[in-house]
Amino acid sequence: MILLGALKVDFFSNLLAALPGAVAQGLIWGLMAIGVYITFKVLDLADLTVDGTMATGGAVCIVLMTNGVNVWVALLCAFLAGMLAGLITGVLHTFMGIPAILAGILTQLALFSINLRIMGKKANMAINPDNFDLLVSLRNVKKVTLENPIFVAAVFGIVVIAVLYWFFGTSLGCSIRATGANPNMSRAQGINVDFNKVLGLMISNGIVALSSALYCQYQGFADVNAGRGAIVIGLAAVIIGEVLFSRIFRNFALKLLSVALGAVIYYIVIQLVLTLGLDTNDLKLITAAVVAIFLAIPYWKGKYFKGAGKAIAKAGAQAKGGEDNA
Repeated sequence: MILLGALKVDFFSNLLAALPGAVAQGLIWGLMAIGVYITFKVLDLADLTVDGTMATGGAVCIVLMTNGVNVWVALLCAFLAGMLAGLITGVLHTFMGIPAILAGILTQLALFSINLRIMGKKANMAINPDNFDLLVSLRNVKKVTLENPIFVAAVFGIVVIAVLYWFFGTSLGCSIRATGANPNMSRAQGINVDFNKVLGLMISNGIVALSSALYCQYQGFADVNAGRGAIVIGLAAVIIGEVLFSRIFRNFALKLLSVALGAVIYYIVIQLVLTLGLDTNDLKLITAAVVAIFLAIPYWKGKYFKGAGKAIAKAGAQAKGGEDNA
């Protein structure tokens, strides 16, 4: 019993020590998930460009900063580089008629070589927080200061959500949402559907690249493989946010917030599993299992629990009716 109690204390202490890092990563990747939400939910497109863009943004940011460029200018350039990647995918899809998923794969493949060239044919490039003014850094994750990456990432998330909420409330933003909801009807109303798809892909990948720039600063290096599996994490965050918060978050801004919170919950779950002692080499396997479960929850709710809920409600109504008659 004493040994069991000691193990429990050790487990919870390790988990609490690791939670700040998990929350910080979740908030940074939450920006990426918001970008995925724009294509997956708003435009109704499966865009795999993000696996490449998630490396491009960080590569551009780190290379520029190591060459003396201001961090804010580097972030802007990373955002623009992501928008350019989205533009290429959009042109492949609309102008050349390639299905969206294949267009994303083609751009993703091309970005791997481009990212290598950006970083001078190096697989990774480090940046020392002692020599550069980084906005976010892993070493500050447990400090109670304004430099804490949790605070910085939360501010970035709030600003991005506010800007997107404003933009998608404009006539152009509404036309993009209409394009995703019903492209044929939008086209009949005179909306340039192809332009809206390209613009939506540009915005989405720009936000993903911005997230990448912050993440590479946080971990202290850029890597050409940084975006591998990013689309899975992004979709996981979208689905987790939808499953947990869809009943209470109905406003568009709150839906975007639910996606960011979904990313935080995802990383907390992953950290919980790792704290239990699973091998870090099995991280991809764990990720796939977690994503599969959350993707299956809406289906299970509809197939197995909807009928049960109706039966319980019907039984309750009948019981109440019997009491009233009595």
